[in-house]
Amino acid sequence: MVYYFTSNVVSPAAEIYVGKDKFENEELIKHGWEEDVWFHVDKLSSAHIYLRLREGDSWESIPADLLTDLGQLTKANSIEGNKKDNITVIYTPWSNLKKDGSMAVGQVGFKDQRRVRRVLVAQRENPIVNRLNKTRVEKSAPELHREKEDHLRQIRKKEQAVRQERKKEEARVAKERSEKKWQKDHAYDDLFSEENMEGSSNQNRPDNWEEDFM
Repeated sequence: MVYYFTSNVVSPAAEIYVGKDKFENEELIKHGWEEDVWFHVDKLSSAHIYLRLREGDSWESIPADLLTDLGQLTKANSIEGNKKDNITVIYTPWSNLKKDGSMAVGQVGFKDQRRVRRVLVAQRENPIVNRLNKTRVEKSAPELHREKEDHLRQIRKKEQAVRQERKKEEARVAKERSEKKWQKDHAYDDLFSEENMEGSSNQNRPDNWEEDFM
């Protein structure tokens, strides 16, 4: 079971999703996207909350209101954290999560601690949590693997289109340069043509041509 939430504090609305338990969390870790940002209560047990960024957005510049929504949702999905004030929520790109065989189900580490950020959540704000809960949609068996493969296929398709367009542009520029070079190299071809050279030569002039200047 995976829960999907929508935050309307940004436009277009942000997509957030959460694993129901540690086994679902394991699947989310495995099949996350490069655009995903992972949230968790620091040093306490909590659900794994994911924000799916829009194309072109950066995890380092998440809008403050959206970050507040994510902090509140993460806190609300921690049994212990939900009861405490002044808890810390940590977040990092999905690509920075590290998983190895020595870790328990649902447990993760980080490849680079410098890419982990923290946000203080002073206390639970029920209006925010209630607003987000009203958007919750449950998917009993989301095909996470297929969804990721479809997404990667679309990315590859876009990248291929960009490469093809780049090749076309490079070919156009190369042709333009070649034509300009040819024009430069042959700029005086007409001037030194056989017909013009004959016209300017004294050899083919009549015997009395000098009399024209007398």
